[in-house]
Amino acid sequence: MNERPWPVGAATAIGSLPGTDPVEAASIVFGELPGFPCLPELPARGVGADVIGRTAALLVDLAVEVVPSGYRVAARPGHDHRRAVDLLNWDLDAVQEAREKAGAAPPVFKTQVAGPWTLAANVELPRGHRILTDRGALRDFTASLLDGLAEHVAELKSRLGAPVVVQFDEPSLPEVLGGDLPTVSGYGTVPAVPAPEARDLLSTVISGAERITGQPVAVHCCAEKPPISLLRAAGAKAIAFDFSLLRGASPAQLDEIGEALDAGTTLMLGLVPTTDPGVPVALRDLVTPVFKLVDRLGFPREILAERVVPTPACGLAGATPEWMRRALTLSREAGKAFVEPPEGW
Repeated sequence: MNERPWPVGAATAIGSLPGTDPVEAASIVFGELPGFPCLPELPARGVGADVIGRTAALLVDLAVEVVPSGYRVAARPGHDHRRAVDLLNWDLDAVQEAREKAGAAPPVFKTQVAGPWTLAANVELPRGHRILTDRGALRDFTASLLDGLAEHVAELKSRLGAPVVVQFDEPSLPEVLGGDLPTVSGYGTVPAVPAPEARDLLSTVISGAERITGQPVAVHCCAEKPPISLLRAAGAKAIAFDFSLLRGASPAQLDEIGEALDAGTTLMLGLVPTTDPGVPVALRDLVTPVFKLVDRLGFPREILAERVVPTPACGLAGATPEWMRRALTLSREAGKAFVEPPEGW
């Protein structure tokens, strides 16, 4: 397995972008993030374009439909499921076109799917309970997800001629671990999943994705306290989170960051605001806190070029088109600053 397939100083995006035009989105991603582009997600297109619908479109021999409370397992593929599949296929056509216009394959390409716990937390069984409450259904969905992921990765490799890195999105994982997910009825909460059980399932999908791609696997968690140690123990070689959440972090949280860096884990640090803050944003203001963090942790600043990939703080679906471009540009420039820090920074 290639330990770090992306170039030194590369930046990437989390996944979602504003708008509804996949051709334009793919062109922007390839133009702004040439070292580490990703498959754009355009949730503004509606049902099937969000992370759950897109991931469900990959499932093999399983289907979902939309009900008032969200996504639910369906007996057979219907309109909702077919729409999600069609949207994903249009996105694949768009990135292939962008790659052809670029004239060469990128060094590496990233695709994003919902992780097993977030998928199981946000899709209901026919009788109305979340998938994660049924261990048999959870196993079936995990196996189906890996089967579909293998087909998806093979399709991307064929179209792009580039190595593919998988990013599992796990925004619901802290709620799963904390027992904070409401039941479908809203009158109670789903019992917490023990950390070892959560880790083991994540380990299954991460090792499965590594076998499929031959590349390290990233996990993204945009929650307030991402479980970095658990994700690392599950085998994630890259962990993506919002860097601003480290403001006021406890010594224990900072120790987790230090241990991850020391172990060779790549940190995909969300440095750039996801929406226009309304005031000028200077590159120096974004990267200086990262320099200070590694100084505090006792690492040489050179570690940033090797083990940190700048990203926006989270998805950019809520951004204006102008800010989206600016956010990707700032992410790319942050990667360059980690390789060659301007004097005095």
